[in-house]
Amino acid sequence: MLSKAQIKYIKSLRTQKYRLESRAFIAEGDKIACEWLSVKDPITHIVALESWLRQHDHLLKNHPEASVYEVDEATLLSISSLKSAQSALLVVKMPEPLLSFQINGWCIALDRLQDPGNMGTIIRIADWFGISLIVCSPDCVDVYNSKVVQAAMGGHLRVQFLEADLERYLENTSMPIYAAVLNGDNLYQSQQAKEGVLLIGNESQGLAPQLLKLATNRVSIPRFGGAESLNAAVATGIICSHLIQH
Repeated sequence: MLSKAQIKYIKSLRTQKYRLESRAFIAEGDKIACEWLSVKDPITHIVALESWLRQHDHLLKNHPEASVYEVDEATLLSISSLKSAQSALLVVKMPEPLLSFQINGWCIALDRLQDPGNMGTIIRIADWFGISLIVCSPDCVDVYNSKVVQAAMGGHLRVQFLEADLERYLENTSMPIYAAVLNGDNLYQSQQAKEGVLLIGNESQGLAPQLLKLATNRVSIPRFGGAESLNAAVATGIICSHLIQH
């Protein structure tokens, strides 16, 4: 049974300040919990309904380091960051922050991305296309935000994150830099490449001018209808689908 102190601790992980202090974050939901329990990433708490724990007993054996708590639906809902009830919630240890990363292939660089749903979906897209690194400007939404983790659907297990000054980072890469813009070259006339940096900007403001200056290629998805713009995550998926060559 969870104590009041443990409930308070888990609830505190909804905020970035306490996630950073504890070097831990929340992963919740049946599918996400099962995926995390199937690998060796360290878990500190497994909180779930009795029926779920019984059904997934074989996965619990993978994590003897974790404390297991059987709770009722009301308790689980009270500590959840989601609106709908889930069967399981994990407290997962955060990996040590990357200080540098040797890129082999593609990476995605995000400039001031703010929406947790967009961030999580982009992580999932990176995972789908085998992109192992996302570089975030310091003012991006936290990649360990609960809504980001939920939208990423396990992508955190295979994608790594580097927080960096994007201008300095891009100045020091020898790879081609593809900036997603509204008035660039037609994406479908661009050649596929085995490596590169895909640069995605803020949802409302786009890319900072100093970053645009560093782009070797400015690409746009052709528009045939009346929509003013595309969602950042949708655009990322379309561009990856065309540009990435394996």
